[in-house]
Amino acid sequence: MKALTHTIRQAGRLALGAALLAGLAVSGPAAAAEKYKIFLSMSYVGNDWQTEAANMVKAMAGTPALKDKVDLEVQVAGTDAQKQIQQINSMVQAGAKAIVIYPISPTALNRAIKNACSKGVVVAAYDGEVTEPCAHNVTIDQKQAGTVTAEWLAKTLNGKGNIVMINGVPGTSVDRARTEAAKEVFAKHPGIKIVAEGTGMWSQATAKTELSKILATNSWDKIDGLWMQVGCFTAASMQLEAGVPDDKVKPCAGESSNGHRVQMLPPGTVKGEGSYRSIGYRSISYGAPPYSGAMALKLAVQKLEGKEFPQRVTLKLPLVLTNESKLCKTGSIDELKAGCTAFMPDKVPPGWFADIYSDDTREVGFNAALTGKQD
Repeated sequence: MKALTHTIRQAGRLALGAALLAGLAVSGPAAAAEKYKIFLSMSYVGNDWQTEAANMVKAMAGTPALKDKVDLEVQVAGTDAQKQIQQINSMVQAGAKAIVIYPISPTALNRAIKNACSKGVVVAAYDGEVTEPCAHNVTIDQKQAGTVTAEWLAKTLNGKGNIVMINGVPGTSVDRARTEAAKEVFAKHPGIKIVAEGTGMWSQATAKTELSKILATNSWDKIDGLWMQVGCFTAASMQLEAGVPDDKVKPCAGESSNGHRVQMLPPGTVKGEGSYRSIGYRSISYGAPPYSGAMALKLAVQKLEGKEFPQRVTLKLPLVLTNESKLCKTGSIDELKAGCTAFMPDKVPPGWFADIYSDDTREVGFNAALTGKQD
C-alpha cells in the first residue's frame, strides 16, 4: 500500500513539473504576443530628411517606455502609391495594431486606410497628410511654411526681382501646399518674376542637378533670389565655388538642413575653406521637424492604451532668421532645448536636418536622429 501511495505521489510531482515546464514554455511567446505589432510605412526615402525621420521612429520604439510594448517593422514603398496600398493591406493582414505612415499621396491611400481603421488599426500619418477621416495627422502647417518663407523673400527683394523655385516631391500634400502658398504670395508682387522652376525631390543632390540645368540659361547675375524646399545650402555652395563673394550670395528662403543653418551663422563662427562654413547667409530657414514620425508612434501607442490622440496634431513651425542663428556645440538635450539651430560640420553632413528637438519627444535627441539608437 505504501509503495502504491509513493508511486501516486511521484506521478503527481512529475505531472506538476510537466505543467510548470509547459507554463514556462508558453510564457515567453505569450509575453512577446503582448507587444503591439506596429509598422512604419515609408514612401519616398531618397533624401536625408526621410532617413532622419525613420531613425527617430526606430529610436522612439527603443526607448525604455516603449521597447517592451512595441514590435516595429519598417517597409518602404518608394514613389509607387499602389505598392504602398498593397503594403498597408498586408500589414493589416499581418496583425498590425498601428501603422505610422509617410504617405505618397493625400488621397490615394484612403481606401486602404479606411479598411485598416475598420479592423481596429490605429493609422497615423506624419509630415505628409491623408484625408481619410479615421486617420490621424501629425504635421506642421505646410501652407504656413510656404507663405512665411515667400513673404520673407518678397520683402527682402523689396517686391521685385527674378527668382528661382525648387519644389519637393510631386504628388505629396507637403509639396503642393508649400508651392501653392508661395506662388500665391509672389502673385501679389507684380515686380517678382519666377524665371525658372525645378523639382528638387527634397534632396541636395537633386537640387544641384536642377539648378545646374537652370543656370544653363539663367546666370547668377540674372537671379535675385531663391525659394527652395530643399537646396539653399547647395545654391550658396554653387555660388561660392563660382567665385561669388560671401556677402553677395543671393538670398534664399528654404529648409533647415545643417549646411544651410551653418552658412547662416555669423561669419567666422564655423571656419573652413569649402562652403560648409559660416558666411552670414541672408536666409529664412523653416523646418518640417523629423521628429514628427516619432511623435506619431508615441501617440499611436498611447491610443492603443486608451489615451487620447487628436485627429490632427499641428506642430509648431520652426523658423530661423540669419540674426537668430546659434551654434550647437555638443548637441545635448539641454543645448537643443535652449534653442541652438546648427551643428558643427564634423558632427553631421550638410544635408542633415537640424530641427530635431521637441519637449514632446525629448526621449529622442541628437544620437537618435543620427543613428536610430538611443542617446
